[in-house]
Amino acid sequence: MGGITDLGINLPILVAQVINVVILFVLLYVVAYKPIMRMLDERSRRIKEGMEQAEAVKEQAAHAEEEIKKQLEAASREGQERIARAIKSGDEIRQKSQEDARQDAEILVTRARADISRERDEAIGELRKEFAELTILAAEKVIDRSLDKRAHRELIDKVLQESSGLKKE
Repeated sequence: MGGITDLGINLPILVAQVINVVILFVLLYVVAYKPIMRMLDERSRRIKEGMEQAEAVKEQAAHAEEEIKKQLEAASREGQERIARAIKSGDEIRQKSQEDARQDAEILVTRARADISRERDEAIGELRKEFAELTILAAEKVIDRSLDKRAHRELIDKVLQESSGLKKE
């Protein structure tokens, strides 16, 4: 074994160093490599979970956005329906008001016509009375004697009725 020592390699020291290196690797494997690998695996797992959560949040946001869009469309439709109902209700109220006003106007016109007719009849009656009295007075003055007022009045009323009958025909 002279050749190995000629190279400056001492076998017992080499074996001790190889054993030391192997022990160092075993210690590093146990103390450093396994915990580092465990820590890297844990970190990789957390990153993967974070990515999955981010994807889930993104998907939820898309669903929420779609749901909000549906709700906005539904609210818009409901708003349009309410506006349509309000317009229809307004039209109905306006038509009812116009109908009520027309009926009130017809009632007023009917009352006014009845009042005018009644007042006209009263005026004609008063005029007949006055005319009969004036006719009697005029006849008394012309004849210069007193006539039977009752008989004379009946005669005048009869003439007036005949004359009003002629006017109506």
